[in-house]
Amino acid sequence: MAGRAGRYPPEYREQLVELARAGRSPGSLAREFEPSEQTIRNWVRQADVDEGRRGDGLTTEARRQLSRLKRDNKRLRVERDILKKAGGLVREGERIDPRRGYAFMKAHRAEFPLAAMCRVLGLSPSGYYDWLKRPPSARARRDEDLEERIGAIWTGSGETYGRPRIHAALKAEGERVGQKRVGRLMTGLGLQGVTRRRWRTATTRRDAEARPAPDLVNRDFSASGPDELWVADITYVPAWAGWLYLAVVLDVWSRRVVGWAMATHMRTELVEAALAMALSRRRPEGRVVHHSDRGSQYTSLSFGERCRESGIAQSMGSVGDAYDNAMCESFFATLECELIWRRPLRTAAEARREIFRFIEGFYNTRRIHSALGYESPANYEKNNRAA
Repeated sequence: MAGRAGRYPPEYREQLVELARAGRSPGSLAREFEPSEQTIRNWVRQADVDEGRRGDGLTTEARRQLSRLKRDNKRLRVERDILKKAGGLVREGERIDPRRGYAFMKAHRAEFPLAAMCRVLGLSPSGYYDWLKRPPSARARRDEDLEERIGAIWTGSGETYGRPRIHAALKAEGERVGQKRVGRLMTGLGLQGVTRRRWRTATTRRDAEARPAPDLVNRDFSASGPDELWVADITYVPAWAGWLYLAVVLDVWSRRVVGWAMATHMRTELVEAALAMALSRRRPEGRVVHHSDRGSQYTSLSFGERCRESGIAQSMGSVGDAYDNAMCESFFATLECELIWRRPLRTAAEARREIFRFIEGFYNTRRIHSALGYESPANYEKNNRAA
């Protein structure tokens, strides 16, 4: 007889309980029989609960039901986690491609029980083991190569690219592959792009006495070449230690951030610093239109004087209309989605460092834009400046 109490049959336990109730002490029974004294005491106590002699515990049947509920709950949690990992692999009413299912099971074998994955995906363990023994087909080898490249592109984007941008990046590398195949492989790898949140804090503070510049753009945000039309705006950047303010100047032609400035205040010096950087980097030779909202920083006398000295034509949109500066709004939404909401910025210094890396190390030089034919601003300028 094994020593574990859980392996004693019910009849065995019942006999020892009867002996204890007949007057035998648990200690004497333990010396004569195999179970320990405490085990026998537990059996007597449980029998009293089951028979209603005491009410300070769960009956055996209640314990069985509780154990069953715990097992069911654990099974449901595992199945839920498998479905979350599988993403779009399993769709109601559709039969899963066994090869995709087996590949998913192989990739997550250390994370989930094989039986649970088979149950959720509607596949059999024998089929999975047969699949493992088969040599990979040419298509499977091709998928493995694409998965490696897709993973590298996704990681290089800061884990932000979705299917369209990854497909465009592969195409730029000379890879001929369909978007649906890229999406299928991303699903199998558990990769997805980030989605924008609808969040924006107003930063426009009007000066009722200031005279705004005319609207020279009228929502026509197009340019035939560099440094014809710049758009500018300010946003908040939340950090644990307080707010940081970011002012940017974008070239409409290439979507490049040509000027930026950060500070813990939102005074006119902030937008002047962003404009100064844009002028220093671009050194425009012709007339540049600088379009902004009617915030007090842009309508200030000192900013207007700075524009006149530099040959910049100021333009300002209407009040309270995001469409009048949609390009800057789009950039800020990208910044929030791909940086601010994805990692905590503890201090203003850390926020400055991460925003610099995002703008100059990723957005301007590597992040591809659908509006630019899936080129980065830097590549677009390089490939189109002479055109």
